Amino acid sequence: MNIVGVSACSAGIAHTYIVQEKLEKTAKAMGHSCKIETQGSIGVENQLTPEEIAAADIVLLAVDIKVSGADRFKGKPTVKVSTEVATKNPVGLIKSMEKALEK
Repeated sequence: MNIVGVSACSAGIAHTYIVQEKLEKTAKAMGHSCKIETQGSIGVENQLTPEEIAAADIVLLAVDIKVSGADRFKGKPTVKVSTEVATKNPVGLIKSMEKALEK
């Protein structure tokens, strides 16, 4: 599964980056590719390209705030959760995305 997404917490500091790291490492360990764009206090980092979005099987929005550029993901299966959910159970989250794509 090829996952792209955005992480953004309300403060734009710690959780934004913790989520990115946990999701990317967990997805890789589970045999998937994953790239998470961060929208934190210092702006957008690790920005997703149109090509990466087009190649994605699913989009994950692990966010506590409204993110910029969400319209880029139109037409893609999308899962939206809080940063807390993504931080506490990244394995369960990725498994639920696998199941969502099976349907």
